[in-house]
Amino acid sequence: MLASLSIRDVVLIDRLDLAYEPGLSVLTGETGAGKSILLDALGLALGERADSGLVRHGADQATVIAAFELSDSAAVDAVLREADLDACEGELILRRVVTADGRSRAYVNDQPTSVGLMRRLGDVLVEIQGQFDQRGLMDPSTHRDTLDAFAGLTRQAEGVARAWGAWRTALVALETARADLEKARSDEEYLRHSVAELDQLAPQVGEEDRLAETRSMLMNAEAVVEALNTASAAISEDGGADNAVARAQRALERVADRAAGRLDTALAALERAAAELEDTSAEIAAAAADIEADGGTLTEIDDRLHALRDLARKHGVGVDRLPEVHRRFADHLAALDGKGGEIGALTAAEDKAKRAYTEAAESLSKARAAAAAKLDAAIAKELPPLKLDKARFETMVSRQDESRWGASGLDAVAFQVATNPGMPAGPLSKIASGGELSRFLLALKVVLAEASPIPTLVFDEVDSGVGGAVAAAVGDRLARLATRLQVLVVTHSPQVAAQGAHHWHVAKRVQNQVTATDVVRLNTDERREEIARMLSGAAITSEARAAADSLLNQSQR
Repeated sequence: MLASLSIRDVVLIDRLDLAYEPGLSVLTGETGAGKSILLDALGLALGERADSGLVRHGADQATVIAAFELSDSAAVDAVLREADLDACEGELILRRVVTADGRSRAYVNDQPTSVGLMRRLGDVLVEIQGQFDQRGLMDPSTHRDTLDAFAGLTRQAEGVARAWGAWRTALVALETARADLEKARSDEEYLRHSVAELDQLAPQVGEEDRLAETRSMLMNAEAVVEALNTASAAISEDGGADNAVARAQRALERVADRAAGRLDTALAALERAAAELEDTSAEIAAAAADIEADGGTLTEIDDRLHALRDLARKHGVGVDRLPEVHRRFADHLAALDGKGGEIGALTAAEDKAKRAYTEAAESLSKARAAAAAKLDAAIAKELPPLKLDKARFETMVSRQDESRWGASGLDAVAFQVATNPGMPAGPLSKIASGGELSRFLLALKVVLAEASPIPTLVFDEVDSGVGGAVAAAVGDRLARLATRLQVLVVTHSPQVAAQGAHHWHVAKRVQNQVTATDVVRLNTDERREEIARMLSGAAITSEARAAADSLLNQSQR
């Protein structure tokens, strides 16, 4: 609830500190005394638009601080979490500063923040019902949630929201897969051609280097073969190295037994040389055979290299990455061939999720239709005492086009009224006059009190244009509301004022030629005098005091 309101330099108020309590608080005073200034100041703390005209003349800035005590801070904490602010832990302080040049600053628990966040917090803390206020029940976007809260359908509505989320997730997955398939289909011909081309060429990692080496060798094959032949001849032909070594071996062997072992080392070396020459001859022969066997034709190798390099340029990779491209394209084709099954499974999942959502939403729609009838009947009982016996209240639950379905279900919900018999019902703000509108809103609030998520209600002249028994009925309903919620009401009606558990009086004072507004909490005797003044005017008579006593006594029953 609203625990206190501190105002500094707002229009006619220089300094004011008000402490509020649960129940019904009434605010009375002469017209023009400044009651509306209090509501404007509270509105600043709740995030309403700032205006430099609210700054008291001669002051640099206006400041309003609203402190709230919260028995249940879940709604407030949710708003704070979204803004990355700390939880309020049962107390919340909203401070608004407006400078004389129109600039505005907002603070939540002394942390600088945006006015937008302050307004969102205000929306879950206080509802101001005035003749021209477009928030609360005057905002059609609140009507669906209000009906759900009245009927206890909040959990069912949350189930519909979850089903909607699951359907949307399934639908996005299906649409994504279809888009991927469409894109893949547009590339399918290119993929199949590329895979066939790569299949035919069958590139291998390292193949370019091997072909380049072979090509280089073939380009020099004639010189290499000539060198090999010369080397072979030098080793093996008549007069070659192997014959020379053999002759040397034979010459030394003939005299070795007469050299007393001095030739053994030389003979061993010649034997090794003979073996090395034999190996060398074999290697030369093998190399020549390899050139003849492995070389192929230079034209064939050039063609292969050109084909590999052309294909690599086509795909924007090096030759050694062609096998990787080959595998990737083949995988894409395989995935493309399997997309049909995936689309089928996702289609089935989306259809199942949609059915689950529509079944849950249909059930909620039926419950809403039944609840609408109960709400209309309950409000119809409240209208005659409020002098709205010829009026009609209707809760319209209508099926929306599928394109407008959402987390809240299939329905649009709107509160409509008709103030004259035979006339069609229309929106609250367009059909009802100012006084009628306030009483309609009061009737709604009385019926919806138990379901209201907002702990504090403010009514601005809800008794406008009525008196006598109707004003008494208004006061009675405000008192009933105040047993469940904190209610603040600005009133000119003595019948309403008498119902207040707490009574504040607003008056102007002039001091040193400066006008200011004071707000004073009245005691029992002062309340009697104020209500008597409201009954009789400036000259308070004994009859007015007696009538005030009667009203106060009736309110205490």
